[in-house]
Amino acid sequence: MKGVFNSKWITAREFAGRQGADIKNFHMRVRKTFYSPEDHTRAMIRITADDYYKLYINGRYVCQGPAPGYHFAYNYNEYDITDFIAEGRNTLEVSVYYQGLINRVHVSGDERQGMVADVYFNGAYAFGSDESWEYTVDRSFITGKVVGYDTAFLEDRDMRIKPDGYVKCVAAENDDHIFADGPVPVLSVYTVRTEPEKEDNRYFYDFGQEYAGNLKIRVLCGNSGGKIIIHCAEELENDGSVKYKMRCGCDYEETCLLDGGENIIEQYDYKCFRYAEIMTEGEVLAVETEAVVRHWPFPEKYTDISTDNAVLREVFNLCKNTVKYGVQETFIDCPSREKGQYLGDAYVTGRAHMLLTGDGRTVKKALENFAQSIVYGGTLLAVAPCAHKQCIADYALLYSDMLYDYYNYTKDAETLSKLLPVCVYINEYFSKYAGENGLLCKVDGQWNLVDWPDGCRDGYDFELTDPIGEGCHNVINSFYIFSVMSEERIRSALGEGRNPEKEALIRKLIESYNGTFLNKETGLYTDSAVSAHSSVHSNMLPLAFGICPEQHKSGIADFLVRRGMRCGTYMSYFYLSALCAAGRYGDAVNAIVSTSENSWYNMIKEGATTCFEAWGKDKKWNTSLFHPWSAAPAAVLLDALAGKTDEFTVMHR
Repeated sequence: MKGVFNSKWITAREFAGRQGADIKNFHMRVRKTFYSPEDHTRAMIRITADDYYKLYINGRYVCQGPAPGYHFAYNYNEYDITDFIAEGRNTLEVSVYYQGLINRVHVSGDERQGMVADVYFNGAYAFGSDESWEYTVDRSFITGKVVGYDTAFLEDRDMRIKPDGYVKCVAAENDDHIFADGPVPVLSVYTVRTEPEKEDNRYFYDFGQEYAGNLKIRVLCGNSGGKIIIHCAEELENDGSVKYKMRCGCDYEETCLLDGGENIIEQYDYKCFRYAEIMTEGEVLAVETEAVVRHWPFPEKYTDISTDNAVLREVFNLCKNTVKYGVQETFIDCPSREKGQYLGDAYVTGRAHMLLTGDGRTVKKALENFAQSIVYGGTLLAVAPCAHKQCIADYALLYSDMLYDYYNYTKDAETLSKLLPVCVYINEYFSKYAGENGLLCKVDGQWNLVDWPDGCRDGYDFELTDPIGEGCHNVINSFYIFSVMSEERIRSALGEGRNPEKEALIRKLIESYNGTFLNKETGLYTDSAVSAHSSVHSNMLPLAFGICPEQHKSGIADFLVRRGMRCGTYMSYFYLSALCAAGRYGDAVNAIVSTSENSWYNMIKEGATTCFEAWGKDKKWNTSLFHPWSAAPAAVLLDALAGKTDEFTVMHR
């Protein structure tokens, strides 16, 4: 173990010497009793665990973490624990979880398990994790069922199964964690309560807003052997029951077998839900339930808009809440099915989050995560940091502009300079697919997405197989040219001066692109080098990215307005950006407040409190009803549209 800790990395005996290859869903409780010094005025803990921890001191919840990270840049937290320390004897408890699955959530399944912690009093190291710390295994988690894309284990419990006796932890001899340059902030975690509707053996809860979090349930049971069935959901069935078999593909039904007396059931992992119901069987005397909400710290004073347009207000609030409650320790695509930080999602959500909060730390961390994925995966991955390896060309080609946008907002030249080589790497990687005219053809090393779901591609006339087939298509080249242009903007921001060779390449790429895809008769861009079809995707990107000749901008903007947002919610960001780039600010606002089928207001009409993955619940076969990539209006209103229309003004609450 290298880096910032004075103490030892401790692990369970089950993982000593990395012998835990077949272990999954492993819950380890670690404890340490200590005595506080009489003269202390401040106490602080530095802590992390693999895969995850929740910290309690004297029975009180303190914090949880860490943010996902590769073992060679592993994240840790620091937290002021002064208010949790009692005079004299104290008990520190850490619930450490190792999931063991290969998915988009954790860098798990690698047999790296355990934790490390340092405790400081008055700024001086006092003690930390070592072989004197004890642990037990919580075997009350009895299910082997997973939900989502192998995202999480369901938490069926048998509360009659008590933890094993405590034994000494093992100091890991071959630990190879290398830690990040600094601590990551801990999540905001708090409870939300609502009174249940009770009918017979059913307790129904509507928390009024979709959240990411878990349930904490207190149950009094007359005799051992009672049972509760827990359902969580984003929506209700037509008969008012909780739709726990969710359309996104998660089946949120969990069962707890009860011991006699009081049972405290606090779910460990998080899910997304607005509704919950508890069904009781046997001699269950009382049920109390609260939602434990979690998200990245969101300031009370955030950037807002002032408007008399009721629809605009509703849409902005929808997007703001989606970003607030959806950003976790990473920019996840949804807090249910995947829970992964995709670069394309982070591009949109990160921009919105930075503009809403004034906090660029999460964007910086995401940029570093994707840079680190090159080391972990051998190429820049589409989702990071996690054990799942996936590549999406469209997303990789957004990295340079995401970095440039981060710099424009923060003026962090050090990070800009540090990550410029990643931009160079990306553009050099894709240049190997370039033909004589510079355009990319048959980019078969990565998935060419264009848009998702595939039914939202406006008839895009190119066979988007994975891997891609022969030929040269529009969207991938739009993103490639934009990436090369963004790299040069970064060099200019760093004061590197003109690069005539790269400027010539950009001119060549733009000339080739317009010569290949711009239909001189219609004034519109076609989808491929041999197609006569013009989709909104093929026309929004050259307009948004500054590739389109001046004389064609107005006609293409007219086309986009006529066609409307015949795209997915993710690509709506580029649709709105294209209209703004053409100076069509009123049309951009009209798109945001549209009440058509493809609109944010349509989500609101269908009961949304967070943005859907698609324009409506039935627009995708497995639609998530909580998907931050759909929050484009929050970013566009606070940036490209700010000060450009009388419909609203930007303000700081």
